[in-house]
Amino acid sequence: MKSFKTIHSMLISFVAFAIGCATFPREEGPTSSSNLTVGTVEKEIVKGKTTQAEILSLFGSPNLVTKNSEGEEVWNYNRMAYTTKTGSDGGSLLLWGGSRAMSTATTKSFDLILTFDQNDIVKNYSVISASY
Repeated sequence: MKSFKTIHSMLISFVAFAIGCATFPREEGPTSSSNLTVGTVEKEIVKGKTTQAEILSLFGSPNLVTKNSEGEEVWNYNRMAYTTKTGSDGGSLLLWGGSRAMSTATTKSFDLILTFDQNDIVKNYSVISASY
């Protein structure tokens, strides 16, 4: 009889543990990829050499086209990504009476600003990358 109680207690403990395990957060949100990265920019863009046509081929149309005070064309590319992870701490209904939801969010921003000379060649560029 004592053996049965020990096995029964171990089985209940195992079930409580299995029910109470936390779920791993899962990522939600778009997973589209873009070649607009710091690595691609540094590898492909050469000041005084890369043309507007090459930039269009690499990154597509810019988000914004303006002119600076010197009359030079300035292109701005901007990419933002927002991802969330959700899950729970999985408190066992048998031992703790419920569970808590968990959620985290991350926003990533990437800006590429290109200035072209009068011959449509990259004169200068800057990259702004942030994650918060």
